[in-house]
Amino acid sequence: MSRNSIKLHTPAGKRWLEKATAEAASPKAPAAAPAAKAKAGKPAPSGAGEVRIIGGQWRRTRLPVAQRPGLRPTPDRVRETLFNWLGQDLTGWHCLDAFAGTGALGFEAASRGATSVLMNEQDAALVLQLQRLRERLDAQSVRVLRGDGIGCLRQVAPGTLDLVLIDPPFDHAELFEPALKAAALAVSAQGYVYLEAPQAWTEEQLAEAGGLQLFRHLKAGAVHAHLLRKAAQDE
Repeated sequence: MSRNSIKLHTPAGKRWLEKATAEAASPKAPAAAPAAKAKAGKPAPSGAGEVRIIGGQWRRTRLPVAQRPGLRPTPDRVRETLFNWLGQDLTGWHCLDAFAGTGALGFEAASRGATSVLMNEQDAALVLQLQRLRERLDAQSVRVLRGDGIGCLRQVAPGTLDLVLIDPPFDHAELFEPALKAAALAVSAQGYVYLEAPQAWTEEQLAEAGGLQLFRHLKAGAVHAHLLRKAAQDE
């Protein structure tokens, strides 16, 4: 029986009205909420969310974060601290982001004026995302490469980089030491190596991994951020 055919003053109509009223009062009655939407009526971003560039010419630009195994963008607080340590202005610097992931670190460096930023990533889907972001930002200083992070570092001419960014997946402990050794060769005598790891590295461990020494350290939650330099060579 359709609603339009029911006369509410009849017994059948009264029964229908009582049933409808009870259903409306039930907590099960409301329809499922529509999918969440982003501000300004735009569709919500897919994947795990987004991060934002902290400073430079692309300040406040948001970068998408895909749902990929082991992908863990560097937190805003850590990136802000890192580039405070580096002095904010990276004009003329040559940088390499060996495990680029979302590109947050590499794009942050480019945003602050780096002359060249090579972003290396092994995951094909993330490489495509990085290329799209590069085009969207018209980031002329950025080059995206697909490949193994350690292999990429080993192909760099010794002593030619001002900044090497190392942020491998935390569940691949075997990557950290060889990456540091390769970075120590690739970076210039006055350059910096940034290491993000699940635990603090000791002076002894750093010395063994290519003769590096700790310049700055920050712990933020489960993240240990290390800014490293080459140990001074004896004359």
